[in-house]
Amino acid sequence: MTNAAPGLSLVILALALMATAMMVRRARLWRIGRPASVDWLAGLMALPKRYLVDVHHVVGRDPYAARMHALAAGGLLGGSVLALLALVPPLGGLRLVWAIVALAFAVAFIGGTMVGRRRLPVKPARLSGGRFQRLPFLLAAYSGGALLVALDATLGGILGPLAWAGLALAAAGGLGLVLQIDRGPMRHAFAGAAHLVAHPRPGRFVDAKIAGERATTLLPLDLDSPRLGVATPADFAFNRLIGFDACIQCGRCEVACPAFAAGQPLNPKRLIQDLAASLQPGATNAAYAGSPYPHAREVAGVGGPDRPIVGAGAMIHPDTLWSCTTCRACVEECPMMIEHVDAIVELRRFQTLELGATPPKAAAPLMEMRYADEPGGRPLKARTDFAAGLTLPLISATGKAEVLLWLGEGAYELRYGRTLRALVTLLQKAGVDFTVLGEEERDCGDLARRLGDEATFQRLARENVATLARYAFGRILTADPHALHVLRNEYRPFGGDYEVVHHAAFLDELVAAGRLPVATLRDVSATYHDPCYLGRYNGETDAPRRLLDRLGLQRLEMERSGKRSMCCGGGGGAPVSDIEGDHRIPDLRMNQAAATGAAIVAVACPQCSAMLEGVTGERPAVHDIAELVLMAVETAASRQAEAVA
Repeated sequence: MTNAAPGLSLVILALALMATAMMVRRARLWRIGRPASVDWLAGLMALPKRYLVDVHHVVGRDPYAARMHALAAGGLLGGSVLALLALVPPLGGLRLVWAIVALAFAVAFIGGTMVGRRRLPVKPARLSGGRFQRLPFLLAAYSGGALLVALDATLGGILGPLAWAGLALAAAGGLGLVLQIDRGPMRHAFAGAAHLVAHPRPGRFVDAKIAGERATTLLPLDLDSPRLGVATPADFAFNRLIGFDACIQCGRCEVACPAFAAGQPLNPKRLIQDLAASLQPGATNAAYAGSPYPHAREVAGVGGPDRPIVGAGAMIHPDTLWSCTTCRACVEECPMMIEHVDAIVELRRFQTLELGATPPKAAAPLMEMRYADEPGGRPLKARTDFAAGLTLPLISATGKAEVLLWLGEGAYELRYGRTLRALVTLLQKAGVDFTVLGEEERDCGDLARRLGDEATFQRLARENVATLARYAFGRILTADPHALHVLRNEYRPFGGDYEVVHHAAFLDELVAAGRLPVATLRDVSATYHDPCYLGRYNGETDAPRRLLDRLGLQRLEMERSGKRSMCCGGGGGAPVSDIEGDHRIPDLRMNQAAATGAAIVAVACPQCSAMLEGVTGERPAVHDIAELVLMAVETAASRQAEAVA
């Protein structure tokens, strides 16, 4: 055995010490953030499962990337640790130990080759370049050089000078990787682990045992805070800053983002990188080498821990924030579980509450909610006008009911009124004991909260909770996923703990129980569009499909469906923010629906109905699930009458 083997162990030890120093230097930047409650012990104990299960569940959606990551990261870590253990005298002299080290570095070399193959000669658009393009060469140098040294030790030193050349190559490649920790791709390796341990939403992980936590719920803002929302990086909680550094710039979020696809000035990857860069004193965005914001608005591109993040003289233009539909598609696709939407809403809160700097078209609905409890400024008693000719019992007359039907903001609109009429008719046919609040129903506050007006949201939440406390009911039923999410999840901190069910799930129950006899809708094909606030936010993807199957429809799935569905463009206040792009998001989604060849797009959200029906030209018909069920019920009654006749 030559002296190259112990030299490799010493080189790796030196690199480990350097890496630790650089990690500590970067971690100090996180301390600028606000304190946050973190159960460090629980997070550390859960880290292996969070990494091997939660992270790799998302990584595994791209099988090539999953294999590449497992080989490169696993081999690199395993080989390095084993080589360090070889510093222990009994182990360092064993050929078997060095054979295992050689095997580990061979695995790492294969993984590094796969990294290079994915990026060279042509890099996919979603992947960042710059420092990331050097990564395959550094991985190959470190793992390849270490492999030569370990092989030499395994074979008894027969490689001679080649082993020393391998040691030099490993040292150079390892040094290059360590230098990538501060601002390059290797920062993700240690920041990612810290992020998984101190994640601001521990309820997202399979190990979570937090009773009643909804992992998609926005946290309430303390309205007595000296600063409302986030203006500078120092205003974020420290564990959110860790999340920004955990980004590996894989670009999965930008591919999933509907605003990016529509050519609006938002790229979730670029946003996170701008936030990560802002931690550094004298920060600049010049080093970013990924896809830009489409039609990027001009900004100075500078920042720092105590400098504003948003503005023409800062890192991020306001239009980038207001382009977001809060659909969480970026969050769903992120292998590092980064919370892009939370960051955007916190930035919006400062813009709205402190600066009053909302998009011009958003100012009017926010003002109406503050003074009329309804974004259109319409009388609350007019909410039930859609039901003309139908019996609509008020809970104020009975004081109690089996089911309280929450009508939602869409009740004022003619399109959603058709859905509600169908739903009320079905409830009556099934003999359901239901009531409505009538003019006592205020807006749930979803729009206000997503546009950053947390003060108005909290007032509406408290007033709605107080109203609901006056009555006795078993469940709240709604056809609006946005209202469902707010009532089910976001009213909890304000004393509202309710069982809230979506109308698709409720109608599925009624049909399954035989309370709504339905006929098969023969020779009709349909594709179901998953609303973001029902599927991604609340995990309800099966009930609507079961219901469509009970109706005998030929169900065709779009390319993007379930929790990975594409947004219709109607959430997060996007329709009132109205940021210009190359395309309309609903047009893109309707093209995906039309590609299935289905005659009908089945929807389960008033905003989805409005956005998709607004698509012009030849397209599939748009029907709410309640309308399809009513068709099947009426068809069944008609066929029965024909049979009797």
